[in-house]
Amino acid sequence: MHGYAHNKDDYAKRLRRVEGQVRGLARMIDDDEYCIDVLTQVSATTKALQAVALGLLDEHLKHCVSEAMSEGGEQAEAKIREASDAIARLVKS
Repeated sequence: MHGYAHNKDDYAKRLRRVEGQVRGLARMIDDDEYCIDVLTQVSATTKALQAVALGLLDEHLKHCVSEAMSEGGEQAEAKIREASDAIARLVKS
């Protein structure tokens, strides 16, 4: 079971909201909305996705990584490496 399983519905709801924001952005472009208004909505959508990503990362650290750490060995090292790589990808974006 994944660490986010108990919050799965919340994540799905947030992602549906982001999906709606992206569709709204497409409509804004189709309707030739003002550039700054579109950029403002892009920023809001980006923040919403970042919030989902940070929540998932937190769940991963609390559940998957901590469980692997208690077991130790190669699995623990792999989970730490995996989390570090995920953090690096988030920082780059």
